[in-house]
Amino acid sequence: MSLRFSALLFAQLLFILYPLQAFAQETVVLTLENAIQTALDNNFSLKQAENNLELSDHQVTSAYADLMPSLSGGISGNRNTGRQFIQEDLTFEDRTTYGISGNLSTNIPIFSGFQNINNLRRSKVNRNQELASFQRIRENIIFNTAMRYLQVLLDRELLEISNQTLETSILQLEQIEAQVDVGARPIVDLYQQESVVAGNELSVVQAENALDLSHLRLIRMLQIDVTEELEFVVPEIDDAALLPRDLELDELLAIALEQRSDLEAQRYQIESSRYSLYIARASRFPSISFSAGMGTRYSDQYSIPGPTPGERIDVGFGEQFFDQMISRSASFSVSIPLFNRLNTATSIAQAEIQYRNAQLTLDDTRFQVREEVRQAYNDYTSLSKELEATERSLRAAERAFETQEQRYEIGAATLIELNQATTTYTEALSSRQRAVYNFIFQERLLDYYIGILDESLSF
Repeated sequence: MSLRFSALLFAQLLFILYPLQAFAQETVVLTLENAIQTALDNNFSLKQAENNLELSDHQVTSAYADLMPSLSGGISGNRNTGRQFIQEDLTFEDRTTYGISGNLSTNIPIFSGFQNINNLRRSKVNRNQELASFQRIRENIIFNTAMRYLQVLLDRELLEISNQTLETSILQLEQIEAQVDVGARPIVDLYQQESVVAGNELSVVQAENALDLSHLRLIRMLQIDVTEELEFVVPEIDDAALLPRDLELDELLAIALEQRSDLEAQRYQIESSRYSLYIARASRFPSISFSAGMGTRYSDQYSIPGPTPGERIDVGFGEQFFDQMISRSASFSVSIPLFNRLNTATSIAQAEIQYRNAQLTLDDTRFQVREEVRQAYNDYTSLSKELEATERSLRAAERAFETQEQRYEIGAATLIELNQATTTYTEALSSRQRAVYNFIFQERLLDYYIGILDESLSF
């Protein structure tokens, strides 16, 4: 089977099978905005961050509650059977007795070395830290989803270029084969063109594999189970979007240091560590609290002397439980820490070290942010120049290809020269597409690194 026949059979199979596949599967239209929203809805890391944010809200509420008095109550009943001491007769008898007791108590913290206040402040700071971390995770998801979506579009464009190149080479093969049959071209041109077609078929296969891989990466990012065929909508990219912005590195650095949510989260971490240090130091101060309580009880053995000598009158439940057996108490307590086996000193030292480490982490994060912004700015500048260069290169390659094609048709150019011009034009077209998408990538990457990226992406 000849290579030409194989290529034609391959094209016919695609022509026949593609409509059948399209008919068998329902097509779902996916836009960039829908992809980003789907990723935000399904991403488990973002859901965990939402749970942590909700937990921090409960911790703030709990810290407020620590400033309030505590209130507790209880009630208990008992039944005793056996030999018991009878107080009225000063004897022991076998009896079954019943009793009920109840109590209500409260404790009011008056002073605890400002531990409760600092704990409340730390809880609020931790909540703000969780919010900043949540925002950075959202930015990561938006950025990664947009990049993978655009990568799918780029790979699809490259596959289209490869298919067009293959079609052109197959048409040239047919023309050369006809010319060889009539003796107008040497047989070596046919062999040369068959080699070119084979190489283009390999390029198509490689482009299809690259598209499948980028498609799978996007699906993994969206965390969805796809049974339908996806149709990706190309965002509208006007010519103004391909014009390089006039950017100043110092201004970008200032924006990043101010806007980056991971820097904000680390600043909150330092503040939280400082309050933790205050709480640890508060253990050296005395604590003062006020307590109050009320209790009552009932016993079926309780009685009072009667009007006649030796007579005992049983007292009912209501009189005992709600009147005669009620007791009340109130107290102030002061606790002074004297020595607890150096546990307080160790806790303070740990809090101080954690505070210093948080400051060091912030300095390292700032350094990392500066490096990321500088690298992104340099790459953006380079890609701006590359975008302009690929445009000029594409225009020149296209003119060269058209010229060589015309010269080959009249016999003024060899097949090698035509194939070289075709290869150069194809490479220039691919380089142009890569440059366009890489430029868009880099703009979004720059926005991501300076901390101004959100789901309302514009191109």
